[in-house]
Amino acid sequence: MMPMPSTQYTRREGLHIGYQVWGDGELDILDLGFGTYISIDEATEQIRWRRYSERLASCGRLIRFDPIGIGLSDAPDSLDQLTYDNWVRDAVAVLDAVGSTRAVVLAASSSALAALLFASHHPDRTESLVLINATARYVEDDDYSIGVPAALMREFQAGLDPDRPDEVSEDLNDLRLFAPSGVGDPEFEQWWSRASRRGAAPATAAVLSELTAGADFRDLLSGISRPTLVIHRQDARAPSLAHGQYVAERIPRARLVTLPGNDVTPFTGDLDEILDEIQEFVTGDRYQAEPERVLATILFTDIVESTAAAASLGDRNWNRVLAEYNSLMDNRLQRFGGQLVKDTGDGSLATFDSPSRAIRCASAVREGALHLGIQMRAGLHAGEIERRGADVGGIAVHLAARVAGAADSGEVLVTGTIVDLVEGSGIEFSDRGSSPLKGVPGPRRLWAVVTA
Repeated sequence: MMPMPSTQYTRREGLHIGYQVWGDGELDILDLGFGTYISIDEATEQIRWRRYSERLASCGRLIRFDPIGIGLSDAPDSLDQLTYDNWVRDAVAVLDAVGSTRAVVLAASSSALAALLFASHHPDRTESLVLINATARYVEDDDYSIGVPAALMREFQAGLDPDRPDEVSEDLNDLRLFAPSGVGDPEFEQWWSRASRRGAAPATAAVLSELTAGADFRDLLSGISRPTLVIHRQDARAPSLAHGQYVAERIPRARLVTLPGNDVTPFTGDLDEILDEIQEFVTGDRYQAEPERVLATILFTDIVESTAAAASLGDRNWNRVLAEYNSLMDNRLQRFGGQLVKDTGDGSLATFDSPSRAIRCASAVREGALHLGIQMRAGLHAGEIERRGADVGGIAVHLAARVAGAADSGEVLVTGTIVDLVEGSGIEFSDRGSSPLKGVPGPRRLWAVVTA
């Protein structure tokens, strides 16, 4: 987990602006927020927001601040100073303070209004623009039928007044609108309520809400010249997908990506889908998750001289024997708790949680194969494997395959790691000595299972 950055301050016209810098990459990412009045300082208490921040910081130096009137920053002498123009001035002051001349400008929901203004007024300082669930105008108009009905906007604004808590329907609750995946999660609900109250006093929240409701930056869209990514969740309610489509259609060469979900805040819902798109856009590289590594016992089995047996029996009889062998393998795996990874044609690869059960499974398959008139051999090793979807990989898998290849007909061969792990199990081994294995550094001591 990335260390929580300390809060620093810069000044603009005598007002302190609190900001934080996450990470130290060469690319600067200026995050203008996600449309709420929650302070940047609250990221420490919300694991989803923190993970969102850490992944953004893996792409570059993430610069985040509270505009005047919000959270860590000073409140202005007059609420009239709460404007989008001043929000952009705050952003410029913070960029200057951290020595950034050019940044990817990122914003979600109503904060995208500030991002549009920044990109329009400061194209020289805008590397690119990333807008998430964005709009250039919230409220409906004669030429903007996709906007939120004015009556609904007024009802929502009434719900921000602590003296009028019952004047808004449950459907217009801010949590249900902006982060519906958090509804029903008591811890998240408590954090959202607490953080929202801390971020802005009621009078400030009312002014900022009116500022959002009255903003109309549609005329800026055609003049934005920087590369732009517009991401919108398909079932977001305010703003709806139509808003994102409107923005993307009118910014020259903007790219629209629609994703499933109804959360407006980017760090709720499936945040990795959004972050994957952002990372690819700003860095050119698609995010690749580290493969899951787990400790397992790996079993490889192989039918000895299967080609000769098939030629001797003929296709029909060989297919019958092979089907019976596969059924035998499935039965023994189920009995001993093994997981079939893949069928290799005349053999199989399986994993187990227990090395002793893996040995007993291999021995049982060997005995069953004799009744079918065929011989098999098996190799086992224990170590860390990488899970790659339904497949597995890693040096431990490679080593187990080589052990199987070194086994004689009818033999279950294991590494010394297996012998050490099953000590006291009653399984007996015969020392086969050290043998070189192709592709494996140095000789390995191998042991044949005598009784299991």
